[in-house]
Amino acid sequence: MESFEELSQKYSPMINRIIHSLNIYKNKEEYLQLGLIALWKASKRYNFDKGKFSSYAYSYVRGSLMNEMTQKNQKEEKVIYPNDEFWELIEDDSPVYFLEEDLLLEYCRRSKLSENQTKWVLYTYIKGFTVRDIADIENLSISAVKRWKEGAMEKLKERIKVY
Repeated sequence: MESFEELSQKYSPMINRIIHSLNIYKNKEEYLQLGLIALWKASKRYNFDKGKFSSYAYSYVRGSLMNEMTQKNQKEEKVIYPNDEFWELIEDDSPVYFLEEDLLLEYCRRSKLSENQTKWVLYTYIKGFTVRDIADIENLSISAVKRWKEGAMEKLKERIKVY
């Protein structure tokens, strides 16, 4: 049997003809690659006793490309792409935190939290971030953010004891 490079050069026109006969006009390069992969598989599975390789390769490549088209069509049918009008009708259900954030900022100011401790409070209670998330955002170590947390918690506890 010939090397695969020779086979691919020899049978590339056949693969292109198959692509054309199947009316594939989108992603031609992808289907050409799939055709070459199918050609390689056909060369590995071919039995010399059962006829000409060209006939076997043609049917194997064509069948592989048709199977791929069928699978893509089935996936596309399962996915629904709503039109633009659909997206315009959807209301924004995200909660509004403007007042909540203002209240927390005022509480942090009255509790005499540092800027970093205030950041920890806002990240944690407004955005729901973890210590690791905050450390990643602020480019700090996790232990540094934990120190912010500890300091903030102590000051907040003191503030609560007063009431």
